[in-house]
Amino acid sequence: MSRQSGYLEGQLLLAMPGMSDARFDRSVIYLCSHSEEGAMGLVLNEYLTALTFSELLDQLDIETEGTVQDVPIFAGGPVETGRGFVLHTNDFIQDSTLVVSETIALTATVDILKAMAEGTGPRQHILALGYAGWSPGQLEQEIQSNGWLTCPADEELVFCTAPDDMWPRAMAMMGVDISMLSSLSGHA
Repeated sequence: MSRQSGYLEGQLLLAMPGMSDARFDRSVIYLCSHSEEGAMGLVLNEYLTALTFSELLDQLDIETEGTVQDVPIFAGGPVETGRGFVLHTNDFIQDSTLVVSETIALTATVDILKAMAEGTGPRQHILALGYAGWSPGQLEQEIQSNGWLTCPADEELVFCTAPDDMWPRAMAMMGVDISMLSSLSGHA
């Protein structure tokens, strides 16, 4: 569904300082799907340090030829943390790929992992274990409660920005001065 229909897939969620769930403090999440059935997205700015790409390939019994290219792994969210997803540019499409926007797609197969290891995968990619999920109406409620700010996804921000710089850079792109944000909300 498009943004005009009220759904936000293909957009970024930026955690506001008042975010009630500490797991998402300063998170930048790419929304892969959003409908009346709920929402699913990947946290883009939190590295997973407990596992290397080579170790992941070994665990999945993925054999590659030649030298394996190093790929950082991100903690995509607290749901199904053993499940892998690759958010990537749309220059690599398989039958199981979900095309999210004109430039960004999502694939969750071992074939894409092998292609990435061999350097034949998508031009830009983010490998994440786990995802962030919302039940029907939950995300809308969190947005109304000032938990999230939404903004358009920019391919350079998504794929080329260091994780520590992503949240402040996205806020600045929205014209938000983060020094002026407060974790307290009130009503006039």
